Amino acid sequence: MKTPVLLGLAELADAWAANGMKNIFGQPVDVIEMQSEAGAAGAVHGSLVAGALTTTFTASQGLLLMIPNMYKIAGELLPGVFHVSARAVAGHALSIFGDHSDVMATRQTGFALLASGSVQEVMDLASVAHLSAIKSRVPFLHFFDGFRTSSEVQKIEVMDYEDLKGLLDYEALKEFKNRALNPDHPKTMGTAQNPDIYFQAKEASNSFYDAVPEIVAEYMKEISKLTGREYKPFVYYGDSDAEHVIIAMGSVTDTIEETIDYLMKKGEKVGVIKVHLYRPFSAKYFLDVLPKSVKRIAVLDRTKEPGSLGEPLYEDVKTLFYGDKNAPEIFGGRYGLGSKDTTPSQIKAVFDNLKRSTPRDHFTIGIVDDVTNTSLEIKEKINAAPEGTIRCKFWGLGSDGTVGANKDAIKIIGDHTDMYAQGYFAYDSKKSGGVTISHLRFGKKPIKSTYLIDEADYVACHKQSYVYQYELLEGLKKGGTFVLNTSWDFEELDKNLPGGMKRYLAENEIEFYTIDATKIAMEIGLGTRINTIMQAAFFKLANVVPIKDAIKYLKDAIVKSYGAKGEKVVQMNYKAVDSGIEALKKIEIPESWKNAKDEKREEESGRP
Repeated sequence: MKTPVLLGLAELADAWAANGMKNIFGQPVDVIEMQSEAGAAGAVHGSLVAGALTTTFTASQGLLLMIPNMYKIAGELLPGVFHVSARAVAGHALSIFGDHSDVMATRQTGFALLASGSVQEVMDLASVAHLSAIKSRVPFLHFFDGFRTSSEVQKIEVMDYEDLKGLLDYEALKEFKNRALNPDHPKTMGTAQNPDIYFQAKEASNSFYDAVPEIVAEYMKEISKLTGREYKPFVYYGDSDAEHVIIAMGSVTDTIEETIDYLMKKGEKVGVIKVHLYRPFSAKYFLDVLPKSVKRIAVLDRTKEPGSLGEPLYEDVKTLFYGDKNAPEIFGGRYGLGSKDTTPSQIKAVFDNLKRSTPRDHFTIGIVDDVTNTSLEIKEKINAAPEGTIRCKFWGLGSDGTVGANKDAIKIIGDHTDMYAQGYFAYDSKKSGGVTISHLRFGKKPIKSTYLIDEADYVACHKQSYVYQYELLEGLKKGGTFVLNTSWDFEELDKNLPGGMKRYLAENEIEFYTIDATKIAMEIGLGTRINTIMQAAFFKLANVVPIKDAIKYLKDAIVKSYGAKGEKVVQMNYKAVDSGIEALKKIEIPESWKNAKDEKREEESGRP
């Protein structure tokens, strides 16, 4: 829990415990903080042995520290659940970002592995993990993509505790309690076994693992009835007569679905199998959903296993078809390591590869591999997002409040309109002072775009110097809106804006606005916190919520966020909202900007 990828989970769990929130048994939950992830896993093991239902959550190196205890928990058939925001493990370099390297290191522990691909699925399948663990006696590791899913803000439906209470196997729970170490019914655990018995005892657990797919499938069926959302160990999406199919798990499956919708409109017979229950891997449930028409399969892994003949999911699928004379051709690829963005254009390249006379195996997407030449070429850039989706990008500075304000904005849109809403926040490893880019989407149709915005309707830059450092307008649509926080008047804009930026604004008929939010914040007493001012400007220009309502919702959010800091702070932020709406200036772009020249700029140090 060393990065923001898990901070929300920790804070919420701690707050629930402190406020006495009760679980489905009507009992408050204890939150125990240990000295390290290794200690946390040991405490989970001990708690389970004592008969208490116990869960933990972690990521990356923290999960690796838990592996020794995971072997014990699984070996003793204790129904614990680990929730993991899957992240890269430090190898050639440290990366705090997302992939499946950490989860794949646990495959041999004996834990069942359950994958979620979206914020909604995390809600739904977390329940499946807990219910299935109790009934099957097999511990579960429920994982979802670090940052891409764990840090995303989405509009979801929450299940009711009363519904879950009716699904619990109370007899299995009673048996678990009865197996606990207790002086009233003592037993021996944790023995050392010699060669005469160890092997047999290890194999004795087979029947428990054989039962897991059926148990998970049954609970998924029940959750599907409650929610109206389809869940199975493997879920197929696409053409019923598909010839080319991708197999993947995690957040990329939503991007693949979006790409399939785009390709099917063009007559292509394609599909995807979304893997939910990865361990135990059920051939029965996999083959149940695979179309009989499939000729070629691409398996995408979000990890790299150096020295292996292939990555884990790829090898599982190859093994499943081994010896089948009518098996489809199977090709493997890697994507998304260290949160490398995976777009519909890249997914289309995977389908294009399957159409080649000799498809490339062991390929990569999202990078240009000019060393071992594994990367697939992107021949066409596509926009697969549903029509009518509004996309906005906000460039901010770490600790200036931009990310927090945008989280409030997307929640306002989600809570007070009938629109679907999604917020994702990209930043580097710096705690503060680094660049942040907030990606907000909203629209009338479900949003499956689990990748960064590359074509925007609205772009805001909250730091003046970024005009020299970044391609702020790249991807801004013709007729889109650009808002710049700056102290420059028109003459200074004409003098200081880069030539390329001026040409883009003029040639693409961009609606250009400026606001001196930094000056306003200083005058109000907010220091460098310009976030509230810029959010008010956004709501005025975006017109997604009537401006009077938007002002009310923004001020309600201010009370919630800053009420504990006193009335003075609340009033300062109220003033920031009003100022953000009043101080916007529309810049009329002159025709001459179409011919603006790129001039060499001297650095602020005075040196060329």
